[in-house]
Amino acid sequence: MFRLRRRETAGRGLRKPHQNTDTHLIGHEPGSFSIHGTQCRVVASFQTDVGCVREVNEDRSRYVQPDPSDPRKGKGALFLIADGMGGHSAGEIASEMAANTVISCYYESELDPQLALKSAFREANRLIHEESRANEGLKGMGTTCTALVLRDGSAVSAHVGDSRIYLVRDNAIYVLTEDHSEVMEMVKRGLLTLDEARRHPDKNVILQALGSRPEVDVAIWDEPFPVRCGDKFIMCSDGLSDLVDDEQIRNEAAGRDPHTASEQLIALAKECGGYDNITVGVITVEPADERRVKETRETEVAR
Repeated sequence: MFRLRRRETAGRGLRKPHQNTDTHLIGHEPGSFSIHGTQCRVVASFQTDVGCVREVNEDRSRYVQPDPSDPRKGKGALFLIADGMGGHSAGEIASEMAANTVISCYYESELDPQLALKSAFREANRLIHEESRANEGLKGMGTTCTALVLRDGSAVSAHVGDSRIYLVRDNAIYVLTEDHSEVMEMVKRGLLTLDEARRHPDKNVILQALGSRPEVDVAIWDEPFPVRCGDKFIMCSDGLSDLVDDEQIRNEAAGRDPHTASEQLIALAKECGGYDNITVGVITVEPADERRVKETRETEVAR
């Protein structure tokens, strides 16, 4: 099994402001790729919701599945979640910049996928940091960013902040990212349990964000992760993971198509308080010859 590369970060944490947000729902059609010579398809649905308290949605999500004729096809499918922070509209600007920059830089890069993702994150960090310094109204803005690429039967990832990637495999759930947060550092030092960390008053203090400093340490996996047919990846902002524990996430996602699963997970987070924006992406890998799943509709609720 692969190991995640863990990086230590010193310095004062960034506290995510408690604001309000809106609703935006996105669904996606199936795409396909090969695993060890077997054609498989990816079915994904990403949804984001304002939650029950905030007025502005600072989360952003993206899914890029190039068509077979697209020159970018060889770079695989890219999935991304960014959770912005900063005063007024700065958080949503930071997360939008991160999403757009990571996607464009990744697909333009000639590096291998893992290094291309890492380079794309660094470029996003540079642009967001420069923009925050140039515009007084955007001072201090930043964003988490977590990206997953599926390509040629394997997965790679880059990660900064406390959004997450889960894997559901053989009815078990695994967290594939490590939160860059103050409470997670306390868990690693044995000062808190994971359950205590979930309820800790400083759980929103993060130690890494794109744009907060001139340089950023991007967490990547030591090697590509082998994907199996039947795998289900769940990506989310902390609006879900802060309120819903891992086993609940697994239970809600089990046996459901991606659109329904993401919908149910958002509903559960709102039932638990929904005090933050909630973004959830559910990605399944299945044999291409299985019965086609009903086409997912794309919906956008007007702001």
